Amino acid sequence: MWQAVDTVASRSLRYGLLNVQWLLTGAALLVALGAFLRARRVARRLERLTESYWELRYEYGQLRARVTRLEPPVTEPGTPRISDAHEPAPPTGNFVPLSSLKR
Repeated sequence: MWQAVDTVASRSLRYGLLNVQWLLTGAALLVALGAFLRARRVARRLERLTESYWELRYEYGQLRARVTRLEPPVTEPGTPRISDAHEPAPPTGNFVPLSSLKR
């Protein structure tokens, strides 16, 4: 059968390949660590941006409500305002309770 011959050249080649393998493993770990740190920074930035977005949206809603309260909607003359259509008509007669109508 075939028998492996252990020579100085074969040992040197084997140790050289092991060194290359460990160097590649170390480089891969450094790249993975860098990617992990960058992902954490991006996640924190995304969290800050999301928080800012919701704060601005809330402030926009508050300001829009204040402006709506301060300024009535502008309409052309002669057209009824939307708020007029929803206002109840003033009472024309006296109040009559329903209990008196059942008799």
